[in-house]
Amino acid sequence: MKQQATPYLLFNGNAREALEYYKEIFEGEIIELQTYGEADYPTPPEADEKIIHAQFKKGNLFLMASDSFPGSEVEFGSNISLALEIESEEEIQNLYDRFTERGTALMELQDTFWGAKYGKVKDPYGVIWDLNFTKA
Repeated sequence: MKQQATPYLLFNGNAREALEYYKEIFEGEIIELQTYGEADYPTPPEADEKIIHAQFKKGNLFLMASDSFPGSEVEFGSNISLALEIESEEEIQNLYDRFTERGTALMELQDTFWGAKYGKVKDPYGVIWDLNFTKA
């Protein structure tokens, strides 16, 4: 596993506005931005312009962001998770299994449209973790 956990911010439809704000504040750049409409993922047309995934960088500051899935409201306190980029399929399975022994699976570990194996879990202390293994 890579050593750094990345903050992943979740917004109620205003991720683009928030990213532009962070760009201004930190004088950084939005290095990746994809909308629900651009993704190969079934969503209602009103979500087409909402952000499904974005990355922001300024020096060592790196964060990811997206808008919540249509129909899912974000509550403050649950609008941030820690994303881990895992280095092997075996490691992601082990971490997922360990987290779900005492925690809760928010999204089952599965193959995704972005070419990764991914799962989302909440640990017994309320911290949300995004586990991602990008397949070669």
